[in-house]
Amino acid sequence: MSKYDIIVLGSGPGGYVAAIRASQLGFKTAIIEKENLGGICLNWGCIPTKALLKSAQVFEYLKHAEDYGLKVKDAEHDFDAVVKRSRGVAEGMSNGVKFLMKKNKIDVIDGFGKLKAGKKVDVDGKEYSADHIIVATGARSRELPSLPQDGKKVIGYRQAMSLDKQPKKLIVVGSGAIGVEFAYFYNSMGTEVTIVEYMPKIVPVEDDEVSKQLERSFKKNGIKVMTSSEVLSVDTSGEGVKATVKTKKGEEILEADVVLSAVGIKSNIENIGLEDVGIAVDRDKILVNDYYQTNIPGYYAIGDVTPGQALAHVASAEGILCVEKIAGMHVEALDYGNIPGCTYCTPEIASVGLTEAQAKEQGYDIKVGKFPFSASGKASAGGNKDGFVKVIFDAKYGEWLGCHMIGAGVTDMIAEAVLGRKLETTGHEVLKAVHPHPTMSEAVMEAVADAYDEVIHL
Repeated sequence: MSKYDIIVLGSGPGGYVAAIRASQLGFKTAIIEKENLGGICLNWGCIPTKALLKSAQVFEYLKHAEDYGLKVKDAEHDFDAVVKRSRGVAEGMSNGVKFLMKKNKIDVIDGFGKLKAGKKVDVDGKEYSADHIIVATGARSRELPSLPQDGKKVIGYRQAMSLDKQPKKLIVVGSGAIGVEFAYFYNSMGTEVTIVEYMPKIVPVEDDEVSKQLERSFKKNGIKVMTSSEVLSVDTSGEGVKATVKTKKGEEILEADVVLSAVGIKSNIENIGLEDVGIAVDRDKILVNDYYQTNIPGYYAIGDVTPGQALAHVASAEGILCVEKIAGMHVEALDYGNIPGCTYCTPEIASVGLTEAQAKEQGYDIKVGKFPFSASGKASAGGNKDGFVKVIFDAKYGEWLGCHMIGAGVTDMIAEAVLGRKLETTGHEVLKAVHPHPTMSEAVMEAVADAYDEVIHL
């Protein structure tokens, strides 16, 4: 039996990062992966979807070349080539993780790992043991009883990024990050897209004004948006798909070539031995403390299998924190109230902290500032004037309660708010920090100035 200090089960952005940090701290480390290094994120999630979205964005630029004083004759796209590029990017990233494993002297064990009592893991009949075992098995597309996935006419995100043929009509069920990103991609490629959302607004976790702006932008680009609507059933017996949708006005039949189910994710905790070891679970989440220790000593869990936000950067942070705690380092529990969320459709969305509604519900007396990109010189020059930056401060102490952005490149801007909140900066400090001009990021300073009635460019 091979013996390690730490074994990590799963090689997504939580697992492989935890393994690398473990190796850096001197632990003899192994990682177990049943499919591809990098997990869903690198192979079928974060990275390849961004490659698809970049192709869509470039195609949009080509179609609007005249807006920039340029002429492009008959801009066309090759759907197969777009998908092929995305898969190539994913393969490159997976190979990068393979290199990092070798560089950090981490043993990679191929196969399906199952936990056993006594700090052991069985991988396809062969046993391995470790002083510490970290579960990082991630999640998959959730299936609704009314929307069973067959992988052809009713698909999840995995099939959505590698279809053999571009659908002429697509129904996207669910308008979280996955749903709106694919809605934008396929709409840009020329597919007729309809979004069906159960909640009263799309991107339901975002600030109300952000949701309204995205809906306006999507409708302007020809995407049909149906909120407060529910898919009751789908009929796949014909050539395409017929979806029965319940709306405020009654039932409606929608026809399409494909239905994309983007209604969330389900943790991969089945058949990995949790019951055999006695690890406590609530629904489909492994219960852990602030340092990702389960109720059974020596067993840990991070990432999408735990109750925190199901985001790649959260899993990575949890993995590092978990390993550093094992190493006896002084670590602070992760602040889940300061986790940025990013959505990479066009316009992009980025947010951190409380929405305006949440701040009011929690009893804060607030100052709210907003700066539209229509007043930004950089946005005008770039031809991307949709969107805004919105900031929320506590009126009494100046605490930065929340920041919400929608527009071009905002996913690269949100870190300013995350860092500012981590360092407990105040509105006046942000206002007096000189921002470069012309940039999209100066909209943050302008929004703060608006909150304090000092805005110059509005």
